[in-house]
Amino acid sequence: MEEKRPFDGLKVLDFTWGGVGPFQANFLAYYGAMVVRIESAARPDVTRQGGNVNPHVLAKFAEELKDPKKRLEFGPAFAVTHPVKKYGMSLNLNNPKAVEVFKQLAKWADVFVESFTTGTLERKGLGWEDLKKINPRLIMHRTCGYGHTGSMASQPGYGQTVTSLTGFYTITGWPDRLPVPISSFYTDHLSPLFGGLALMAAIDYQQRTGKGQCIDQSQIESGINYLSPLVLDYSANQRDLALRGNSSPCAAPHGAYRCQGNDRWVAITVQTDQEWESFCKVVGNPPWTKDVKFGTLTGRIKNSEDLDKYVNKWTEKHTAEQVMTMMQKEGVAAGVVATAQDSEADPQLAAYDFFHEIEHPYLGKQKFFHPPAFTLSDAKAEVHQPVQLGEHTEYICKDVLGIPAVEYDRMKKEGVFD
Repeated sequence: MEEKRPFDGLKVLDFTWGGVGPFQANFLAYYGAMVVRIESAARPDVTRQGGNVNPHVLAKFAEELKDPKKRLEFGPAFAVTHPVKKYGMSLNLNNPKAVEVFKQLAKWADVFVESFTTGTLERKGLGWEDLKKINPRLIMHRTCGYGHTGSMASQPGYGQTVTSLTGFYTITGWPDRLPVPISSFYTDHLSPLFGGLALMAAIDYQQRTGKGQCIDQSQIESGINYLSPLVLDYSANQRDLALRGNSSPCAAPHGAYRCQGNDRWVAITVQTDQEWESFCKVVGNPPWTKDVKFGTLTGRIKNSEDLDKYVNKWTEKHTAEQVMTMMQKEGVAAGVVATAQDSEADPQLAAYDFFHEIEHPYLGKQKFFHPPAFTLSDAKAEVHQPVQLGEHTEYICKDVLGIPAVEYDRMKKEGVFD
């Protein structure tokens, strides 16, 4: 008997681009929803463009790569963003007939996820006020950089600028240098967790009441939620968190320390006197651990630069894995600063069935990770080969929407599906 999943029977339109929107639609597709991904070669998703492709792949598919449309199937960023079963639908909304097809899809769907700047869909007659007349039970989830109200609503939002505006770049770095971005697209990975939760709540409400709703998600607000303690500290105490490298106001030693090997590091943090005693035991209780200036947490924090020099001299004699194991055994928080290769070989991730190998038609065998944030005890997420642009356009038009073959062929000639 086929396993039943939570979103079996749910019909979803994924008209998103970049990272955040697709990730949110992915949550539903992983667990059974039928997700129709709408794209157009006339304005391809940014993740389908650029990115480094393996030279062997480039050589093997040299002829295919000459075709601009086919070239869009080689984007590694798109493959990583869409390792899930979706139906590919190509629609060029610059064509009025494509807009009418979209309206038919909106009438068919339960959920519509989009991630465009304010006004983009409204200009096509596909905004919330338009679509709820077509389908009153539709859930429309709108996710963009700054939301759909306020003075910045009309500005396009990209992961790097949104991450910067949330304040993340003001707290990562060293006091004598420029800020260090934690990731160019950090909010792209944070925002879907909020958006996914909102979607699931809306779906539950829809199934109980038959009513739809519009969810307006501002990604900058989602990002700032992760900085709540800092916002509260400033609100209450007018205190900014200054750039301070790896040091901490409440722990020492606290940082990333060099280990044996090429660019190998381990992160260690010691917050209490008990942890300090355990740390000293691991490093062999050398004379410097008995220095009076390191005798209290306050003293260790005040003299953290000197302390770090001693710690580095000790960690350099060991591998990162050795340091992590020794520290953890004595109750001291420590972890290898992992590379991608470390993650791939990590036995814990292997035990968790984290990676799944999928055969991509052009990129070859690729490893994808299972849905982030959660797993379900009674339903397994389905990881799938990424959808190709417009791969199922004919099927969706004829079999799902019931468009006659003659009409479909005519629209195809007129560029509706470009």
